[in-house]
Amino acid sequence: MQGAKLRKRLLAGEAIGMINPHQTSPTLAGRLVELGADTIFIDCEHGAWSYEDVRVAGQIVRGAGGAIIVRPDSHQRSTLIRYLNVGGDGLMVPMVANAEEARQIVDTVRYAYPRDHEDRLVICMIESADTVENELDAMLKVDGVDVFFVGPNDLAQSMGYTSFTPYGLEPPADVDEMVERALGKISAAGKVGGTLTKADRLNHWLQKGARFIYYHSDPILRQGISAFQAQLR
Repeated sequence: MQGAKLRKRLLAGEAIGMINPHQTSPTLAGRLVELGADTIFIDCEHGAWSYEDVRVAGQIVRGAGGAIIVRPDSHQRSTLIRYLNVGGDGLMVPMVANAEEARQIVDTVRYAYPRDHEDRLVICMIESADTVENELDAMLKVDGVDVFFVGPNDLAQSMGYTSFTPYGLEPPADVDEMVERALGKISAAGKVGGTLTKADRLNHWLQKGARFIYYHSDPILRQGISAFQAQLR
């Protein structure tokens, strides 16, 4: 499994890029890796991926030299185990609110793979202002979490904003400040932090300590097609 390789790179200080293909397509996922993506995000919280889709995508992506990180739709123990059993190289679990929930996720991965759990990457998503302010310090002491990922969209919603910033607009300044504060805590604890980015803000988040960077395929396609259409005109 590729999770251990990703962890090794992160612990060496490298930045890892994770691309969301937005389509329920194992072949597209594999092609993105062939074109240079480090790892592919399989979104089973908002997307339509089935367990069989995840299994096939994992085989194709690993065959191309990459990894798949699966986001389940809940913390349910059986759900996490099934995504691992069908071939997830790691889990990116949403809405992890406190240290106890983080510990339960780690325990589930270790239960599912008692001998080789280190082959899977464990990512906990920090998605509320309350968690950043009141729970994150304790969460950072939980052994076995590889990445603490700060999700800006749900974080924004917890602060009273709409969850998604429209394309071309900047997020509210205080949401940015909250993401920066969380990444600062994570880095100060000697842990690996991550977040979602836009292309023109990648260096900003790297400078703020993020090492696990999530990016969407839609902006890549939009920019490429726009450039192509501009030349046609």
